[in-house]
Amino acid sequence: MAGGHKHAAQANHHESPKMYIIGYILSLVLTVAAFWLVLAHVMSTTLLIITILVLATLQIFVQLFFFMHVTEGEGPNYHGMALILGAIFIITIVFGSLWIMSFNAQVQ
Repeated sequence: MAGGHKHAAQANHHESPKMYIIGYILSLVLTVAAFWLVLAHVMSTTLLIITILVLATLQIFVQLFFFMHVTEGEGPNYHGMALILGAIFIITIVFGSLWIMSFNAQVQ
């Protein structure tokens, strides 16, 4: 019986437009903030890049939690494990590429 309530609560949570509206508004705010920062030239290039990376990371979390519902579901948290594995791959590829490019610049 408790599982039935849990399913009903999750189904209602998925169908609730409130979460989608909040996620949509947060996505718009983060996108407009990044766009405005680039257009307004209000900070140095390094600080601008760091700020945009932070805004992009927040945008990823908004997409994952409000639209893709990564915290919901039954059983083991396969979504969480897949996200961690994906993050490890991305970090390895990005920093490996940066390391190779910096090494190539030193050689030439």
